[in-house]
Amino acid sequence: MTSEHPSDPGHGDSIAAWVAVIIIIIASGVATWAYYFDMFGLVWASGVVVVLGVVAGVVLARMGYGIKGKR
Repeated sequence: MTSEHPSDPGHGDSIAAWVAVIIIIIASGVATWAYYFDMFGLVWASGVVVVLGVVAGVVLARMGYGIKGKR
């Protein structure tokens, strides 16, 4: 065995990843709560927010806040 380690890929440790994950987790929690109380309009709205969380992560990554970003 060697003591060499492959380069660290970062594992999503960036502002873009954190923002996306936090938005998705909060929206999923709201959707779960809304489903429990039969508020299906809010369930669908939370689904839209989940998609917006993914979009926010991609946009922030392209703005330079991703793993290979300059910010």
